[in-house]
Amino acid sequence: QVQPVESGGGLVQAGGSLRLSCATSFRFNTAGWYRQAPGKQRELVATITTGGMTTYVDSVKGRFTISRDNAKNTVLLQMNSLKPEDTAVYYCNVRIFTSEYWGQGTQVTVSS
Repeated sequence: QVQPVESGGGLVQAGGSLRLSCATSFRFNTAGWYRQAPGKQRELVATITTGGMTTYVDSVKGRFTISRDNAKNTVLLQMNSLKPEDTAVYYCNVRIFTSEYWGQGTQVTVSS
């Protein structure tokens, strides 16, 4: 299985938390989480390198945390203090050398 598999999305009230998980069957280099809201372009939310260096889009800094478990070939996104504007389909992206693989997406809905 090459396509990463995401889980953990759902419906949550504003201020709540969710944790997204992305599982792969292979070791990967850089990984990231993207999101796409209705009528908007896909947006890069967070990235993590093999060594654990992370980057975040300004709108989620201090609220979201990306991490990885190299033993399980997974990448996680802990989302706290969720806001209605975080509502989107969240996609996992993993890279191995010059190849990249996308998950199928998981819906996150934050109600006000």
